[in-house]
Amino acid sequence: MASNLWSEEQFICPVCLEILKDPVAIPCGHSYCLGCIKNYWDNTDHTGVYSCPQCRETFTPRPVLCKNTMLAEVVERLKKTGPNPPPAQSCAGPGDVPCDFCTGRKLKAVKSCLTCLASYCETHVKSHSEVTTLKKHKLIDATGNLEKLLCSEHQKILEVFCRTDQTCICLLCADEEHKSHDTLPAEKERSGKQKQLGETQMEIELRIQKKLKEVDELKQAVESLKISAQRDIKESEKIFTKLIESIEKIQSEVIELIGANEKASVNQAEELMKKLQQEIVQLRRRDAELKQLSEIEDHIHYLQNFKSLCAPPEAGVLPSVTVNSDISFGAVMKAVCELKDNIENFCEKELVSITKTVNEVAVYSLESPEPRTRAEFLKYSCQLTLDPNTAYRELCLSEGNRKVTLREDTQPYPDHPERFYSWYQVLCEEGLSGTRCYWEIEWSGGWAYIGVTYKGISRKGEDVSCCLGFNDKSWSLFCSSSTYTFWHNNNKTAITAPCTSRIGVYLDFNAGISFYGISGDTMTLLHRFQTTFTEPLYPGFRLFSDSTVEICQLN
Repeated sequence: MASNLWSEEQFICPVCLEILKDPVAIPCGHSYCLGCIKNYWDNTDHTGVYSCPQCRETFTPRPVLCKNTMLAEVVERLKKTGPNPPPAQSCAGPGDVPCDFCTGRKLKAVKSCLTCLASYCETHVKSHSEVTTLKKHKLIDATGNLEKLLCSEHQKILEVFCRTDQTCICLLCADEEHKSHDTLPAEKERSGKQKQLGETQMEIELRIQKKLKEVDELKQAVESLKISAQRDIKESEKIFTKLIESIEKIQSEVIELIGANEKASVNQAEELMKKLQQEIVQLRRRDAELKQLSEIEDHIHYLQNFKSLCAPPEAGVLPSVTVNSDISFGAVMKAVCELKDNIENFCEKELVSITKTVNEVAVYSLESPEPRTRAEFLKYSCQLTLDPNTAYRELCLSEGNRKVTLREDTQPYPDHPERFYSWYQVLCEEGLSGTRCYWEIEWSGGWAYIGVTYKGISRKGEDVSCCLGFNDKSWSLFCSSSTYTFWHNNNKTAITAPCTSRIGVYLDFNAGISFYGISGDTMTLLHRFQTTFTEPLYPGFRLFSDSTVEICQLN
């Protein structure tokens, strides 16, 4: 029996959640440890109102506490029988909301009451389901800072949302200072926001999936780069090894050539020296005979031998030898040095090209997001000037070649292969490529075409294929006081938008071209043509009667 009573927690103090010590019963019938209820009421002495921590019944004056001896005897007997421990509850840790009614160790709150403005653990919250008056209280999942849920002015629960001021208010606020505002129950506003939240979550999820895909692609690209790099390193090593072998072969051939030439020349010289030595021996022998003849006293003998001995010596076997006193292989060394210099210069030049090619290999590319505000567009502004060599002869350039006006009188422009001879057109000097560029145009008069073109647009034809937007080499926006039309490759796209005299042109070489109507700092997208350009683009204009176009200075 004692075990059943204990399991129903009838002898557990609702404040300390331990077995009752010096149990007392207060007027509403609930029992507490004498020390627990005393400390609880001590904290409310300043109000003069004392309540039950469970049922919230109030008492005035403070009830006199007396130990319940019968209940104390039962508790003592239960202690001796070794009752089962109470159900385990978690103590409040960092980040948890503590129970406001636990003394000593604070248990984790599971619910917060918006009426009581207090948080309760599993044990202390039971009174809200057992006591009739507490059942009407609004419970929510445990949360801290309950004061934030109250109106700072009226100390009432915030349960209305003011759309006009975008803030949460109480019912009194809704009837007073927010009476003429657009208000609705917070729950209804939450349901509307929930849809928006869902869309935001979906967008975030899509972005997460996109980023995860980019991570996977990046991983694959890194692996591919590693494989490609190792493969190319090995192939480069093979190529350079062969190149080194070729140079070593040339080195060996040059050394062998010099050695062979040296050997042949030395052999020839030694053979020549041998023959010269033999001739010297013969001449010395003849000289000795002549000396001996000159010393003979017998005239008859002298005369008899004179003819044979004094005959002119026979011509030498060898012609006269001219020795090169500055003999060397300097010319060969000069040729070898030139070869070295040529190879080094070639390698340096090719290394620059190879380095540029290697640096262009990238695992990823980070592109800045497309600009949205005029201030962001202006970061890409570029300086443009009109090219007089392209201007039709009735177009007058002024303002430092930034303004063009159609005149009736012919301008004294010289002949030039890039001049337009049949249409009122002019191009800018600057070719734009490989980057983002932005410029603005002020136009007035009847009509005007504002566009860009590749340099290869025809200049002398009389048909419309020479006009901006009427061929596959150009893109243009037709502007009038009442309408816009985009042209490319002789195909037009009608545009519905308010007409302005200021046009912004945004060029992304890798994404396409966009035209904007400018009014102050407000930009209205008129048309965007998506493409990837393959050649430098030249901004250009086509004018009609009394038309003027001026390139705006943005810096």
